[in-house]
Amino acid sequence: MALTATVHHFEIALSDVDRGVYETLDLRIAQHPSETPRRLLARTLAYCLSYEEGISFSKGGLSSTDEPPIAIRDPTGLLLWWIDVGAPSAERLHKASKAAKVAVYTYELAQLRRQAAGQTIHEADGIDVWPLEPGFLDELASKVERRERFELTRTDGALYVTLRGATLETSLARASLLEG
Repeated sequence: MALTATVHHFEIALSDVDRGVYETLDLRIAQHPSETPRRLLARTLAYCLSYEEGISFSKGGLSSTDEPPIAIRDPTGLLLWWIDVGAPSAERLHKASKAAKVAVYTYELAQLRRQAAGQTIHEADGIDVWPLEPGFLDELASKVERRERFELTRTDGALYVTLRGATLETSLARASLLEG
């Protein structure tokens, strides 16, 4: 018998001061049986921190190699942003950056850079890499329930998550895909 996805319901008050985005998001996010809580939360944060009109999660889920986990499309369906999570391969980033602007939210920066080193990646210097501290994601995972309401604030390179009266904090600054 195949395992099924677990659906999480997150109500998020988003205050992205750095980008001037203020929204209340009502998200239902399917967690694939093989997806870790760390990756699920990284994917959720990537969605929130990239939020703009036309954003959506992949319909193909985690197993889709032809589409990003999160995409931003214009009203005609044209792909504007390919948003990936984790440590996508250099080949995947090369393909993605030929199709759209690319952002990667990663908790595996060293692995991502090792995979990219010496590889051909179209416009690699234009890829937005956002490192997420693994310890922050793990602490958040230990506190988040399947149905959760929380506040997410980004300001001056810091990220705050407030849930049930407690606030978790981490830094959030764009990094380079290639070291050096």
